[in-house]
Amino acid sequence: MSGNAILVVGGGFSGITAALEAAEMGYEVILVEKNPYLGGRVAQLNQYFPKLCPPSCGLEIQFQRIRSNPNVKVITMAQVTKVSGQAGNFDVTLSIKPRFVNEKCTGCNACAEAAETKVPCEFDLGMGQRKVAFRPNLFAFPMRYVFEKNRCSEAEAKKIEASCKYGAIDLADQERTQTFKVGAVVEATGWKPYDMSKLENLGAGKLKNVISNMQMERLCAPNGPTGGLLLRPSDKAAPKRIAFVQCAGSRDENHLNYCSYICCMASLKQATYVRERVPEALVTIYYIDLRTPGRYQKFLEKVSADDKLTLVKGKVAELTESASGKVLATVENVDTGIKNVEEFDLVVLATGMQPSTAGEAVAVNTPRDEEGFFIGSPDSGVIATGCAKLPLDVMRSAQAATGAALKAIQTVAGR
Repeated sequence: MSGNAILVVGGGFSGITAALEAAEMGYEVILVEKNPYLGGRVAQLNQYFPKLCPPSCGLEIQFQRIRSNPNVKVITMAQVTKVSGQAGNFDVTLSIKPRFVNEKCTGCNACAEAAETKVPCEFDLGMGQRKVAFRPNLFAFPMRYVFEKNRCSEAEAKKIEASCKYGAIDLADQERTQTFKVGAVVEATGWKPYDMSKLENLGAGKLKNVISNMQMERLCAPNGPTGGLLLRPSDKAAPKRIAFVQCAGSRDENHLNYCSYICCMASLKQATYVRERVPEALVTIYYIDLRTPGRYQKFLEKVSADDKLTLVKGKVAELTESASGKVLATVENVDTGIKNVEEFDLVVLATGMQPSTAGEAVAVNTPRDEEGFFIGSPDSGVIATGCAKLPLDVMRSAQAATGAALKAIQTVAGR
């Protein structure tokens, strides 16, 4: 790679967009992702705004663009460990974890069938299990399996190796480093859900039938742990009364001192999931303010017209669990002033959007604010975009990523 190359850190929707926009302008791009697949949080969703289409709809188009563009070099299971230099002349070092599955993989699933050991599935946010040899997700890119050799016995590893008639299982694979020269760096490291264990008054992640909004997406996704059926975790029964708790960690000086932007819209969207899957269910959304920016106001009006949906302006003070596994919500209705304890089969916390690198050291020497969002500076050659910079929805993430690609091109042009 030359000094005119651009490094994009993060293979979610923002990173993919920035990489493709720069590559289609003729620039070499290295797209680095720590997971074994591209797509980020969008890949985990059931549907996303504004068209409420499945993630495969938007991502597959992007994957096709990557396949047809030789300017994009994709490196998965990799992290940037060192960046030195200055705008127009950066030296970058990557650490690449062993996948134990090489390019001969055809996705035949024989390795997963041979595997016996099961572990919690990260893609399903711990709600399901997967084998130690696995396909990262249904429409993963690259479409190559992963084998976690260190999580099973040597005998099982040999059995998995023998199962592949294409010779794709490589037990000798090792962690390695790779270095590049680039002219600009785009930080598109995305976001993570706020840790529910920190929300002690809302159950601290210990109540069986209290889940996060991202877990709700996985429950309702056709490729999720229940095949798209909305079943509460404790007994796999269809919930008949469901509550959504807004600002679970957001707009709170003890947690995230800002609005996470997408949470209100996510809960309204998920209310439609409930109505599609359990038509007789009653839904309550507890909120401080309902924030539906721009044209999303129309979506609020449409969803709130449902007579089985109740919007209550009030902050949930506490969630506890009854002996029967029901969730008890202590909440005060701001409009009436009445404080009640309501009983629900399932409660969904609209957990806040936190930068994925919050609380972690990063190799790129660029400023971050107190919440962990990248501030960045085009003059430094490091450009932050997407949810690494501020909370955004998918559409605005793509728009911001296009702008970041242009700034990266301006940094390297003519050098």
